[in-house]
Amino acid sequence: MKKWTFIVLIVLTTFLMGSSFAVGKIGLTYASPLYLAALRFIVAGVVMLIVVIVLRRPRPTGKRNWAKIGVIGALQTAGVMGCIFISLRTITASESSILTFTNPLLVVVLGTIFSGIRYKWYQWVGVLLGVIGVSITVGAQVEWKIGIVWGLCSAIFWATATLLVKKWGVLFDTWVLSAYQMLCGGIILLLLSLTLEQPFFIWNHESILILLWLSIFSSIIQFAVWYYVLQHGDPGKTSSFLFLAPFFGVLSGWLLLGETLYLSSIVGGLCIIVGIYLVNRQFQSKKESINT
Repeated sequence: MKKWTFIVLIVLTTFLMGSSFAVGKIGLTYASPLYLAALRFIVAGVVMLIVVIVLRRPRPTGKRNWAKIGVIGALQTAGVMGCIFISLRTITASESSILTFTNPLLVVVLGTIFSGIRYKWYQWVGVLLGVIGVSITVGAQVEWKIGIVWGLCSAIFWATATLLVKKWGVLFDTWVLSAYQMLCGGIILLLLSLTLEQPFFIWNHESILILLWLSIFSSIIQFAVWYYVLQHGDPGKTSSFLFLAPFFGVLSGWLLLGETLYLSSIVGGLCIIVGIYLVNRQFQSKKESINT
C-alpha cells in the first residue's frame, strides 16, 4: 500500500471512530440513549448481513459458534455502545472518548491475568501512562458524574471483547462475524431499551441524518476501512495509530459541541494517547532490523 493511501485511510477510519461520540451526543437530543444505540446497530447489522449474503460469505456452523458470536455481540456492541451512549448523558463527548479508548491499555492487563499473554516492558509503561492519564482526567472533576463510571465500563467491555475476538475470531469470516455480532448486539440493546428506559426517537431530517451517519459511516465504512488497512499493511504499525481516535473524539467535541478543553483533559488525554501508542507499537531492535 502506498504511504499516502495508508495515511488517508488511517485518518479516515480513526476520525470516524472518534467523531461518533460527538455525533452520538447530538443524537441524544432526539432519542433515548439505548434506543439510539439499538437503531444504529440494527441498521448497520442488517445492511452488513445483506452484503455477506450477496457475497456468499461462509455462515457459522453449530450452536457453540453461534453462541460465541452472541457473546461477542453482547460485549462488543451492546456492552460497549450501550455504556458509551449512557455516559454521554452526563459527561462530554471528549471525556467519554478518552475513557472508552483506554481499552487497549486494559487489554494488556486482562490479557496477562486471564490469558497468560506476555507483554513487552514498554507496553507496561504505556499502561502506567494510561492509568496516570485517567487519574488526571477523572481526578480533576469538581463533581463526580456517573457517566465516568459508564465510560470506564465501556472500556472494560471493549477490552474483554477484544481478547475473545483474538481467541475465537479465527473460527469465523471477518465480515460475517461483524454483521451478526452487530445485529445481535443491536437486538440486545433494543430489549434493554424497552426494559430499562422509555424509548423514543423524534423523526426529522436531522435525526435521520445522524442515525445514518452513525450506522453507515461510523459503523460499516469505519469497519471496512479499518480492516482493509489491517489486511494490507503491518498490523502492529496500523494498531499503533489508534491513538488518533481519542484525539478526534476531543477535537470533534470541541468543534461540533463547543466543549471546553480543560487543561486536565488535555494533559490526561495526552498521557492516554502516548500510552495507547506504546501498547500497540511493535518496536524492533537494531539487530532484528538489520536481519530483516
